[in-house]
Amino acid sequence: MQITCYRNPESAREPRFLPAATYNLARSLLSRSTSGCLFVPIRAMQYLAIVDAEEFVFLDGERKCWIDIACQDFRPRTRTSLDEPVPYQAVYYTPEAEQLMTRLQAELPRALNELAAKGRLDGPARVLKFPAQIVTKP
Repeated sequence: MQITCYRNPESAREPRFLPAATYNLARSLLSRSTSGCLFVPIRAMQYLAIVDAEEFVFLDGERKCWIDIACQDFRPRTRTSLDEPVPYQAVYYTPEAEQLMTRLQAELPRALNELAAKGRLDGPARVLKFPAQIVTKP
């Protein structure tokens, strides 16, 4: 799958921390992906998170290809143990994005856990062919 994303000018930026369990799960799932990125539907908010080696970006289901929030500059090496939160920069591209960030950070672990429970991240999406069904009229 290929998605082209766009960004408005940055409206704000703030330092934040991502819980270790969330960061570690995202990195673990990303390492199992053969495409180099991970698409994580956040159904409760109608958002899509796209995770790659550099950043996590969040797209609103209504604005499709426009990034509302990007989590960048993760610094996992500043931790002294794997269970410490990971510092990063939250970059906002819409005025309401700061308010959304708290909820997204709460919903992201749920969505990652749902994705992990599915168990298959071993390749690109495939179209399944179903046999044609013949319909006869009475």
